[in-house]
Amino acid sequence: MNYGCEGKRAVISGGTSGIGLAAAKTLLADGAEVWLLARHEQPQLLAELQNAYADKVHFIACDVSRVSDCQSAAAQIKKAGAVDFLVNSAGIYSEQSMEMLTEQQFDEIFNVNVKGTVFLTQALLPHFAAAGAVVNVASDAGISGNYGCAAYCASKGAVVAFTRALALDTAPRLRVNCVCPADVDTPLLQKQLAAANGSYTLADVAEAYPMGRIGKAEEVAHVICSLLSPANSFMTGTIIAVDGGLTAK
Repeated sequence: MNYGCEGKRAVISGGTSGIGLAAAKTLLADGAEVWLLARHEQPQLLAELQNAYADKVHFIACDVSRVSDCQSAAAQIKKAGAVDFLVNSAGIYSEQSMEMLTEQQFDEIFNVNVKGTVFLTQALLPHFAAAGAVVNVASDAGISGNYGCAAYCASKGAVVAFTRALALDTAPRLRVNCVCPADVDTPLLQKQLAAANGSYTLADVAEAYPMGRIGKAEEVAHVICSLLSPANSFMTGTIIAVDGGLTAK
C-alpha cells in the first residue's frame, strides 16, 4: 500500500516495540526515513532494520518522561533536516483501584503518557517542515473509560484533549490527529496479562469485542500511516477508535 510517504522524515516514540514498531516498519516500507526513540536500544532489532533499509533507520535513546531527553533527541534529529511526521506512541499501562492508587503510580503513568507526549511534541515543533503531521496514540479507555484503571484512563483522555487543542493551535501549518486502539497483541498486553496473574486471560479479553478478537499492531499502524499520509491533508483534530467495535456498544 502506498501512503505517499517516500522521502519523508518521521520520528516515533516507543518505536522499538508494539504499535510504534509496526508504524515504523510500515513507514520504512513506504520509503520514509525513521528515527526510533525508546529508553533502551535493541541492537538485534536495529541491525535487522538497517540491513533492510540501510541508512533510513536511526535510533536515539530517549526517556520521554524527561524533558531534557526530549530536547536532546530533537536537537539530534534537527541536524538531519526538517521533520515531516511525529508519532507519539510511547506509553505505559497499569491497573489499580482508586483506593490503592499511589502518588508514585500516578506520576509514572502521567509522566510517560501525558508529559512525554506534550514535551516531545514541544521540542520538535520548531523543526517541522510545512504540511507536517502528528499522530498521538491514546486508547479506547481515553474515550469511554474502563474498570480498574482510572489513572490510565485519565492520562489517555488527556492525550485526546491535547490532540484537539494542538490541532487548533498549529493549523494550518500542522495536522494533529489521534488513534485510540483497544487491546492489541503487543508486549504491553502480554505484560498486562502477566500482572493479572490469571484473574483474566487473553480469551476473556477477546470475548469483550464485537469482532471476537483483539487487534494487531499492523492494523493500528495502517491507520496511523493513513493519517500521516498527504492524501488525508484535510484531516486534523480527529479522534479515531481502532477497537473492534468496543466503543460502539
